Amino acid sequence: MSAPLIVVSGLAREAAIAAGPGIATVVGGGNAQRLARLLDEALARGARGVLSFGIAGGVSSELASGSLVIAETVVSGADRFASNPGWISHLAAALPQARVAGIAGIERPAVDRAAKRAFRDTLGVVAVDMESHIAARLAAARKLPFAALRAIADPAERDLPPAALIALKPDGSPDLRAVLLSLMRRPSQLPGLVSLAFDARAAFAALLRCRRILDPSFGFPDCSNPTVDVA
Repeated sequence: MSAPLIVVSGLAREAAIAAGPGIATVVGGGNAQRLARLLDEALARGARGVLSFGIAGGVSSELASGSLVIAETVVSGADRFASNPGWISHLAAALPQARVAGIAGIERPAVDRAAKRAFRDTLGVVAVDMESHIAARLAAARKLPFAALRAIADPAERDLPPAALIALKPDGSPDLRAVLLSLMRRPSQLPGLVSLAFDARAAFAALLRCRRILDPSFGFPDCSNPTVDVA
């Protein structure tokens, strides 16, 4: 049996969308150390490529909720990881509405408009997420093709309410009890949570469309190794 394509996500719902024949999913649940450990273990068992797949925060005002981003590069601190050119081409051809641009990997969510603008202005990226940099770094270490496909769940003008920042369960499912307790303490969050829910709905709908459009291997071609530039 050939080695699987490993799909890296933060949420169980993202992984469920990605799952299929020839796919091995790895879910971080918002914990960077756990994600790195699980991904390293999966890569040790064999892989033909690594895809970061899921929702992202928008930092460019041009991207509404549900917009798709194919990562040309993933920026993390001083490191800049290039996605595989052949894979980018396959994804862009299948998803012509997607934006091909830079994504930043971050350790904590970008919680407000000011933080999002800072990522856009200092790094030149259009989106941020908490998994792509880990996936890119470990793929590069093993000289495996890497790509990232993300859908915007909270656009640049959206501030995240505190309840949205509640830690996930280790399996990547939301901790609904913690969210409800936060909402009880600060009922004023409710409008922001409702808006975020509609944004997330658009993002997950976009991911589902991608899964239907792309072949079972997410457009993975026979492609050369990625390059890694360290500034």
